[in-house]
Amino acid sequence: MHAASKRAVLAVAFPLLAAITSAPALAQPYPSKTIRMVVGYPPGGPTDLIARTVAQKLSPAVGQQVIVDNRPGASGMIGAELVVKAPPDGYTLLTVPITYAVTPSVYPKMPYDAEKDLAPVALVAAAPFILVVHPTLPVKTVKDLIALAKSRPGQINYASASTGGMPHLAGELFNLMAGVKLTHIPYKGAAPATIDLLAGQVSLMFNNMLSAMPHVKSGKLRAVAVTSAKRSSAVPELPTIAETIPGFEASGWYGAFAPAATPRDIIAKLNGEINKFMRSPDVTQRLAGDGVEAVTMTPAEFGIYLHNEIVKWGKVVKISGATVD
Repeated sequence: MHAASKRAVLAVAFPLLAAITSAPALAQPYPSKTIRMVVGYPPGGPTDLIARTVAQKLSPAVGQQVIVDNRPGASGMIGAELVVKAPPDGYTLLTVPITYAVTPSVYPKMPYDAEKDLAPVALVAAAPFILVVHPTLPVKTVKDLIALAKSRPGQINYASASTGGMPHLAGELFNLMAGVKLTHIPYKGAAPATIDLLAGQVSLMFNNMLSAMPHVKSGKLRAVAVTSAKRSSAVPELPTIAETIPGFEASGWYGAFAPAATPRDIIAKLNGEINKFMRSPDVTQRLAGDGVEAVTMTPAEFGIYLHNEIVKWGKVVKISGATVD
C-alpha cells in the first residue's frame, strides 16, 4: 500500500475508532455520577433537613451519591440562581421552601423567572402551621376568634418571626378571608416571638408545630386550629381553619427543581424515585415527628400548584404591603 493510501485509511480509521470507543460513555444511563442538591439556606434549618432526607433516600434509589450543597443568602435566591445557570443534565438540583413562591412578589427585580427558569421535579413535603393563642384570650375555636376580632378591630395582636415570612402572611390571609383586622407584631425570629406570646405580650401566633406543641402540651398555650387544607396527622384532633373559612390554606411546603432545559425523561425518573420513597413508612413517620407531612405530585401537577401559590401569595403581599426582611 502506498504511503498516501495508508494515510488516507488512517485518516478515516482513527475518527471511526474514537467514535466506537466513546459510544459507551455517551450512552451511559442517568445518573452516572454524583448529583448535587443545592439548598439556598444554612445547614440545620428546615429546608436543609428536608433536602438531606431526600438526598439520603435518593442516593441508593439511583445508585449514585447525592450531596447537599448549602448556598445561603437573599431569601434562597443565591442558591436558586446557581441552579438556573447549571448545565441542564440532571446533576444539579434545588430544594426550596414556600418562600420560592413568595419572593417574586416582594422583590422588584429577580435574577430569574420562578416559573420559566427552573423545572418542577417533585413536591415532597408540607408543613402546616398551628394557630395558638395565649390562655387568657377567650378563644377556643376559629369562630370564637373571628367574633372577638370583629368586636375589637385592630386590638388583637399576632406575632410572627419576621415581616413577609409565612406566619405573617398566614395572618394576613386570615384577615382577608375572615374580614377581620388582627394587628401584626414582627419579631427577629420565632424564639423571641414565642417568648412574648407565652408572656401574654401578644395574643396569638401562627407558629410551626415543632416550636408550638411542647407549650400546648404543657398548657401554656391553647391550640385552636391548623392552617392546612386537611387535618394534620400529627394533631388529628385539631380542626383546620378551612373548616370555618372554606378555602383557607397557608401551609409551608418543600419542593425539588432542576434547570428548565433538563430532559423530561430525567425529571420523570427523579420524580418517580422521590415519590416512591416519600410514601415509605420510615420517611412519613420521621417527618410526622416534626409536624411535617410527605406529599407526592407529578411534575405537571407541581407546576400548576406552584403557579397557583405564586398568584395567591402575590395577592396577599400586594394587599397587605408585606415585605421580606
